[in-house]
Amino acid sequence: MIDLETLPVWIALPAALFLVIGSTLTLLGTLGLMQLKSFYDRLHAPTLGTSWGTAGIMLASMLVFSWAGGRAVLHELVIAIFVMVTTPVTLMLLGRASLHRDRGEGRADVPPAPVLPPPPQPVPQEEPAE
Repeated sequence: MIDLETLPVWIALPAALFLVIGSTLTLLGTLGLMQLKSFYDRLHAPTLGTSWGTAGIMLASMLVFSWAGGRAVLHELVIAIFVMVTTPVTLMLLGRASLHRDRGEGRADVPPAPVLPPPPQPVPQEEPAE
């Protein structure tokens, strides 16, 4: 058990700052999820809250438990990297799946599919004369 009363001020202040920043960003992401109207608008706010909110909370945890354990605690860093990498990928997959579904249903409020130019035709090569 960690006795937080013995935590030095030079560790407690940055840890508290990271906790406040991380939890504020997470709260803002939650409020954005509640306030924004369309699915596409709602994708952005929670992603930022999750990524950067988790990073702030993990930094605070790393500071406190590295000091308390007397050694560097790095497994929080692995968790934070995993969250920061997978959250945007999940956002893109959800957005693309929803866009594909909405285009298939013929909804007018989504952008149309891009029109790609036809692939270039191979140029027939002349056979060398013998």
